[in-house]
Amino acid sequence: MGKRKTGGGLSGISRFMSVAFQPSEPTPDHELPTPPKSTGPSVKEIKKTVTTSDEYLKKYDATGLVPHYTQMSEVPEHLKKYFSQRTRFFSLYSTPPGCLLDEEGWYSVTPELIADQIAERCRCDTILDAFCGVGGNAIAFAKTCQRVIALDTSPTRLALARHNAQIYGVADRIEFILTDYISFANAYLSLPSSSSQNSSPSNRKIDVVFLSPPWGGPQYLSSTFAPEDSSPTPQIDHPTYHLSSIRPIHGNHLFDLSRRITQNIAYYLPRNTCLDGIANLASGSALSCSCAIPTSTLTNVAGVNTEMVEVEEEWMGNKLKALTCYYGGLAGGQESMF
Repeated sequence: MGKRKTGGGLSGISRFMSVAFQPSEPTPDHELPTPPKSTGPSVKEIKKTVTTSDEYLKKYDATGLVPHYTQMSEVPEHLKKYFSQRTRFFSLYSTPPGCLLDEEGWYSVTPELIADQIAERCRCDTILDAFCGVGGNAIAFAKTCQRVIALDTSPTRLALARHNAQIYGVADRIEFILTDYISFANAYLSLPSSSSQNSSPSNRKIDVVFLSPPWGGPQYLSSTFAPEDSSPTPQIDHPTYHLSSIRPIHGNHLFDLSRRITQNIAYYLPRNTCLDGIANLASGSALSCSCAIPTSTLTNVAGVNTEMVEVEEEWMGNKLKALTCYYGGLAGGQESMF
């Protein structure tokens, strides 16, 4: 497996989840919340054999689970600046029945053009979206990858992600799983031959892991978290964001866990993230962030033979939105590592 290959379905992942997590219900579909006052047919009313696209959309229609705003007057004050960018987040926002976002989704979803750019860079057979939220990145990955495994701890956000993926017509390429990434990764790694190049269908090899963990909410730009062994960072524009602020675990530990699954990692981080910390991940160094490293030397911080990391700035118009850091075979010039 690897980049740009074609492959079969993802039946193996379903079997893997059955063994690894032993859910109380047959599939994650049954763990998702049922939207109130649904006017569409119930799951039992939908034929199990041949499902039309219209019926499939109704089956997973999450309308009513959260509001679908259409007018600025309907939007809570603290979400209005995000609502004004709704078509940047989802170009099909108003396509019936309408894309849905919960409050966290409004301020954490990746803008569609950026998500599409990342997805093109991550083109592969199977990609794991470790924190899928309302589905912005998972939808983009489904356009360039054979299969997408999308995880989230919120049944609401997972239902919204599936709903939105239906609108884009890519839900059949995404496996939505209600679980936390740490548990999933440890369970996956505990399976026989989880890192083998010749994985069996019941243990599908994951080619790329995409990490977009919680940054700490809209206040991340004013975060004062810093490594315990470092001195305060001068506040120029915004305080430097450190990987220690990542949730649910330290960003370094999150990366190390992911590296046990695959060396090909795309890490989506705040625009003010410490570059020294980003570089140290590739070098395997546990050095604290000094934030004095120039971008031009980021690729060889640990010496000539160190692995490179490619840091891509994600811009929307004249505003820098985030950084995407590519490791392993995703970094330019390191395609042989894929």
